[in-house]
Amino acid sequence: MTVGIGTKGRVLQFLGNAVLMLGVFLTVVPFLYMVSASFKPGSELFSIPVEVFPNSLYGGNYRLLFEETNFVRWFGNSLFVAVARTVVAIILSLMAGYAFAKFEFRFKRTLFTLVLATLTLPIYVILVPLFGMMTDFGWTDSYWSLILPFTAQAIGIFLARQQLLSVPNELLEAARIDGAGEWAIFTRIIVPLAQPVIAVMGILFFTASWNDYLWPLIMLTSDDKFTISLGLPSLIGPYSQEYGAVMAGSFMGTLPIVIIFLIFQRRFIEGIMSGALKG
Repeated sequence: MTVGIGTKGRVLQFLGNAVLMLGVFLTVVPFLYMVSASFKPGSELFSIPVEVFPNSLYGGNYRLLFEETNFVRWFGNSLFVAVARTVVAIILSLMAGYAFAKFEFRFKRTLFTLVLATLTLPIYVILVPLFGMMTDFGWTDSYWSLILPFTAQAIGIFLARQQLLSVPNELLEAARIDGAGEWAIFTRIIVPLAQPVIAVMGILFFTASWNDYLWPLIMLTSDDKFTISLGLPSLIGPYSQEYGAVMAGSFMGTLPIVIIFLIFQRRFIEGIMSGALKG
């Protein structure tokens, strides 16, 4: 009986590992092909049968991308918008999460429930009223319209609250007795203790902003304000199809996301687990 259970367990483990390896393979192969295609000339991109690796490294796609397009400007726009939106969203989420976790005020539970209820709203529901607001403010075709509407994030408020519930109230009271104001408590105690959830929010918010396509498509009309996600598709049109340059730009566009995740991956996992386990 023991042998049978052990064999069954090994079989299940093998099948589980096989499924995981298949998932990894399906995830990595498109990325590898994108990198490979960025070094192929146009004749190789559409060759039959499909060749995964280039016959030789071709740098023409990158020269075209950097010398004949606004890719550097698009990259800078994406970086500026993503960093600005992420920083402001983290600050607001921490402040709101701190208030919901450590302060008592009227309609606290109701307000928090309303904040969480906004997570159920798809982005398509608010696009029309949001566009109307940006038009009234005169923010169309501007960086303001890409940054400010998405700085209040319900998921960030929830994660911050869950993390800050674990901060002892005695620690905050001791700081108040020593004469520390609320702003000093927030910057010197709350922010350092919230490093794991800050890493989580940083990755989530930066990635969402970097990959955003629909909202910039609605708001922007000037090429010099395009982000990467909006600029790269403009390289493919009825009279010009620069697929190699698009692959090169896509590869360059993934690097910031990969770098940020590699830097904060430990804090990211720690923050996700702490937010899930604290009530």
